[in-house]
Amino acid sequence: MDNKERDAFIMQSLNQGLSLSEVQKQLAEQFNIRMTYLALRMLAADLAVDWNKQDKPVPAAQTAAGPAAALTDDEDENEEEEGSASPEDSPAAAGKTKVTVSKLVRPGTSLSGEVTFASGASGEWYVDNMGRLGLSLAEGSSKPTPEDVQSFQVALQKALGY
Repeated sequence: MDNKERDAFIMQSLNQGLSLSEVQKQLAEQFNIRMTYLALRMLAADLAVDWNKQDKPVPAAQTAAGPAAALTDDEDENEEEEGSASPEDSPAAAGKTKVTVSKLVRPGTSLSGEVTFASGASGEWYVDNMGRLGLSLAEGSSKPTPEDVQSFQVALQKALGY
């Protein structure tokens, strides 16, 4: 098998929806061609591949509101609202803790977002690269109560789909 035939096989397999790992395995089994995953990925980047076929379908609950979904501690997991509301909106007045997940990740973190506690305190939360949860209170904000922290943890778990 020459390079043109190999490339055609890779392109055809990827366009059929096979993953790079599956193509790598088929190359080794069928043609005795051993390639590292990275080498295969770099080669495939130059081919006419429809990468949308590689995307896994996302459950409807996640596509409806997207990653910036906001949840309050009294809502079910399936009841999501857009995360575009500002922290000054009604969650504190309604006695609910509101958590949003930011589409943009702050440097040095894995996840981040904003929180408005039922007591009226607010700030930014983050999960650092070591998996530790942190909170930076907004300037002039009061300290959250222990009940606020508990409802924040529940709302954050719901927002992240746990």
